[in-house]
Amino acid sequence: MATQPAPQPTVVPSQVPTHWYNLAADFPEPLAPALNPATREPLGPEDLAPLFPMALVEQEVTTERWIEIPEPVREVYARWRPSPLVRATRLEQELGTDARIYYKYEGVSPAGSHKPNTAVPQAWYNRQEGIRKLTTETGAGQWGASLSLACALFDMTCEVWQVRSSYDSKPYRRYQMEVYGSVCHPSPSELTQAGREMLERFPETTGSLGMAISEAVEVAVQNEDTHYALGSVLNHVMLHQSVIGLEALDQLRQAGEEQADVVFACAGGGSNLAGLTFPLIGQNLREGTTTRFVACEPAACPSLTQGEFRYDFGDVAGLTPMLKMHTLGADFVPPAIHSGGLRYHGMAPMVSHAVDLGLMEATAVEQDDAFAAGILFARTEGIIPAPESTHAVAAAIAHARQARAGEVILFGLSGNGVLDLVAYEDYV
Repeated sequence: MATQPAPQPTVVPSQVPTHWYNLAADFPEPLAPALNPATREPLGPEDLAPLFPMALVEQEVTTERWIEIPEPVREVYARWRPSPLVRATRLEQELGTDARIYYKYEGVSPAGSHKPNTAVPQAWYNRQEGIRKLTTETGAGQWGASLSLACALFDMTCEVWQVRSSYDSKPYRRYQMEVYGSVCHPSPSELTQAGREMLERFPETTGSLGMAISEAVEVAVQNEDTHYALGSVLNHVMLHQSVIGLEALDQLRQAGEEQADVVFACAGGGSNLAGLTFPLIGQNLREGTTTRFVACEPAACPSLTQGEFRYDFGDVAGLTPMLKMHTLGADFVPPAIHSGGLRYHGMAPMVSHAVDLGLMEATAVEQDDAFAAGILFARTEGIIPAPESTHAVAAAIAHARQARAGEVILFGLSGNGVLDLVAYEDYV
């Protein structure tokens, strides 16, 4: 029998970043440490080891500016990266603006959003440490689908708790996870002690990301072969997502732009926002560029514009480390808005720190305005944005209507809305 030729290594395009960028290296003031929920003392590696592989623990606390991307991760990235930077000329014409509008489109990933940028390295690092199963939570389902994809690529399994309002209203995300081989439960559920307690306290609850996190963490800490993975908020997630902004910097230069004048990105937990903006904030701090940055959050869950900047739990049951962040309170249950991926009570510590230092601004967008902008974008540029992404689209459009001639506007289109079309039903 003829032997099969050995598989050839994937050729990774030179435009795929070789390193992640860490804004912690350039912050004018250091980031506040995460605290052990029991002792209220700064976390040590041993506190995080039950949840994360040591490589991610190290990335969580490092202040190194550049972290090398493992070649197997770059090989997977190369399936869709670099993602396109597109000038929205038809939108410009519709608005009658003399500004130049660009969007960085992350919906080209296999899962349809920016989330695989961190799902892939998280799964790979866990697999290198011998972990065979990951647990996680998901809001709209983009993160759950992305981690399910990553686990399938590295011969792992995944168990997902999806916020009940999204689980009920967006079944196609659940089907996507199941196609990749994962299991998805509505949260809160009867499967965990945290879930049962929340159902007893709030029997009619629509769920929240804080509740789903509690359930996923509980299962992970009870099983030695299982770790937990988080799709936003934590420092290592912000690090992995920096590929978005690193590519955008190169692509803007290739388009003949010296810099973006203002950048808009939707904000829930902070991963898409950080991914696009952090490399550009670093450029401001190191090179003296003057780009403005605007976090665009839902008015129904306004952690940056109305929350307090203080230590709080990342989940309802108090199982996670305490993080210094803008928060509405761990018990806050947002309305069941269509943008399930933005329904989180807190904001990433690194994003919160950037806002507190004045490196970034924030605005709250009403749901009606967000969907009106999403429809206008779809009818001019052809892409139906994810409901989360429409918040950035809306803020960018509002700014473009009064922008000065020649101003360069950049916004993040964090995902496509093909599996979220039911959310548009009331707006067409």
